[in-house]
Amino acid sequence: MPDAALFRKLPSVDEVLRLATIAGLLAREGLPAVTEAARVVLARLRDEIAAGTLGEKEVDLALGGLAEAIERQIRHVFTYSLRTVINATGVILHTNLGRAPLSEPALMHVMQSARGFSNLEFDLNTGARGKRDVHAQQLFSRLLDTESRKTQTIVVNNCAAAVLLALNSLAEGGEVIVSRGELVEIGGSFRVPDVMGKAAATLREVGTTNRTRIADYEKAINDKTRLLLRVHRSNFAIVGFTEQPGIEELVALGRKHDIPVLEDLGNGSLLDLRGIGINESGVADSLRAGVDLITYSGDKLLGGPQAGTLTGRADLVTKCRSNPLFRALRVDKLTYAALEATLLDHLRGQHDAIPALRMMRIPADDIRARAEVLSKAVNPSRGLFAGVVHGESVIGGGTAPTATLPTFLVAVTHKELSADEVLARLRRNSQPIIARIEEGRVLLDLRTVFPEQDSAIVEALSAI
Repeated sequence: MPDAALFRKLPSVDEVLRLATIAGLLAREGLPAVTEAARVVLARLRDEIAAGTLGEKEVDLALGGLAEAIERQIRHVFTYSLRTVINATGVILHTNLGRAPLSEPALMHVMQSARGFSNLEFDLNTGARGKRDVHAQQLFSRLLDTESRKTQTIVVNNCAAAVLLALNSLAEGGEVIVSRGELVEIGGSFRVPDVMGKAAATLREVGTTNRTRIADYEKAINDKTRLLLRVHRSNFAIVGFTEQPGIEELVALGRKHDIPVLEDLGNGSLLDLRGIGINESGVADSLRAGVDLITYSGDKLLGGPQAGTLTGRADLVTKCRSNPLFRALRVDKLTYAALEATLLDHLRGQHDAIPALRMMRIPADDIRARAEVLSKAVNPSRGLFAGVVHGESVIGGGTAPTATLPTFLVAVTHKELSADEVLARLRRNSQPIIARIEEGRVLLDLRTVFPEQDSAIVEALSAI
C-alpha cells in the first residue's frame, strides 16, 4: 500500500494556481487552460503514487517541476493533431498523407475565400440566388471541350460519394450490370459492392474475375436493367489469361438497348501522362468514347482537393443534382476555391504549378543531383551513413497500379541503430519525415519532397 503521506504532499489545484512559478503561464495561456492542465498533472501523480511507482524522492522531484509539467500538458493539448509531414516515401498520391498537395494559387484562393464572404451561391449579375456548380462547370466544359455538347458537371465530397449519388439517382430499385473483375476494394476496407448496396441498386455480376466479354453484359440485360457500369481497377491489375470489352463496346451496347453507361474512372486525369509511362485513360477519352456519365476524383491525377466529380449527359447530371443526396454530399466554398484554382492551372497549361503533376514529371537525373547533395551532407562520424541508389517512385492513391517512375533514393544506415529505430526517430522529428525501409536500409525518395525541405531532412538525420 502506498504511504498516505505521499498523497498529502500533493497540493490542491487552487494551491497550484497561486504558485509564483505559475503566474507567467496564467498570463500567457489563461485560467481555464492552466486549471485543466493542473488537474491532469496532479491526477497523473496520484495514479503513479497509487501504483507504487513513485517514492518520496520522486514525488519531491515531480513537485519541483510542476510548472514545467503543466506547461508541457498545455502544449500537448493545444497542439494541432493534423500536422504537416515530409513525404519521402516516393508515393506521390499517398492517401494516408493527404494525397495531392495544393498549388500556391489554390492555397491563395482558399485563403481569400475563407477570410471573408463570397459569391458561393449568389449571382452578381442579377442579384438573385445562384448555384455553386457554376464555379467549376464552365472550367470543366472548356478543359474537356464540351461547351458545344449537352454535357454538365457537378461536384460532391469524394469519388465514392459521386458513385453513390449516380447509382441512387439513376438505378434505385433497378439493376446495375458490372464485371466481376471490377468489384474492387479501396482503402480503409471499403468495397464497391457495399457502396452500390447503399445506393439501393441491385448489383448484377457478369463474367469471371479474369475474363468478361461483351456478350456477358448483353445476356444479363432485362427490363430491370438501369445502368451498365465500368469500374476502374484502381489499385490492382489482372494479367495473363484476361479479357475485358473496350469502353467503346460497352457504349455501343448501351446505345443498342437505350441503357446509360456509367464509368467510375477514379483518376480524374485531365492531362495525357502516357509520355512519362502513366498509361491511364483520362476524362476526355471517356467522353470521346461516348460514356454517358463519368465519376472521378479531384485529388488524384487532377491534382486538386478531395472531391468527387460527375461529368456527362445533361439530363443524367440534372437527375443527380435534383436528388436530395446531392445536398448532403455537396462541397463547401473552400473545396470550390481550391478546385477552381487547380482547373485554371490546367486551363493555362501551367501543369508544373500543380505539385502532384510536377512530381510525376521530374527527370530522374534531377532527383539524383539533389540526393547526392543530401547524402554528402550526412556526417558519417556520428555513425550514420548515406548513399545514393537506383529506385522507383509510384503514383499511389489507387491510381495507375502498374506505373512506376525511375528515381534515385538516399539509402541510410546507422552503425548501432536498426532501420526501424532510424525511421521512428525521423517520424518523431519536429517536422515528421515519412520514409520506407527495404533490405535493412531507410530509403528516402526526394521525388515527393519539396526542394526547400531537403535541409530539414539533413538536420533531422544529423540529430540522430
